[in-house]
Amino acid sequence: MINRIIKIVLAVASIGWSVYQFTMGNIGNGILFILLAGLFVLGLFRHELIMIAFVQMRRGKFDKAEKTLAKIKSPDQLPKGQEAYYYYLTGLIYAQTQSATKAEKFFRRAISIGLRMKTDEAMAKLNLAGIAVMKRKKREAINLLSEVKKLDKNKLLDEQVKMIQAQMKRI
Repeated sequence: MINRIIKIVLAVASIGWSVYQFTMGNIGNGILFILLAGLFVLGLFRHELIMIAFVQMRRGKFDKAEKTLAKIKSPDQLPKGQEAYYYYLTGLIYAQTQSATKAEKFFRRAISIGLRMKTDEAMAKLNLAGIAVMKRKKREAINLLSEVKKLDKNKLLDEQVKMIQAQMKRI
C-alpha cells in the first residue's frame, strides 16, 4: 500500500514539475517529465516485477523469472488482476521446471481469481488438461479441452489441443 502511495505522489510531483517546466519555456524538460509521470502511472496498474517476469519467460529464462516473482513477498495484497497473473506465471514456471502438481494448484488459483485475457485463461486450462492426462483423469481433461476450444477464438492452441487429445487416446 505504501508503495502505491509513493507512486501516486511521484506521478503528481512529476506532472507538477512538467507544468512548471512548460511555463518556464523548457518544452523538452516538460515533455520528459510527462513521460516520467506516465511510467509512474503505468506502475500503478501493472506491477513492475510481474512485467519483468513476463519478459524473462518470453526469453526462456525461467530461473530468473522465478527469482523475480520470489521478490513479491505477499501476492495477496496485489490487485486481483495482478494477483491472478502472479499465480499464472508461477504455474507456468512450475510446469516447465519443477512439479506439475504444484503447477496445477497455481493454475487453478489464477483461473479462480480471473485472468484478463481469454488466451491466458485458455493456456492455463490447456496446462491443466495436460496435467489431468498425466494423472490419468480423462473426463476432466476432456472438459478442460472443450473449454480451451471455446476460449481460443484465434485457434492459436489447436496444435497443443491435438497433442493432448493424442495422449488421451493412449490412456
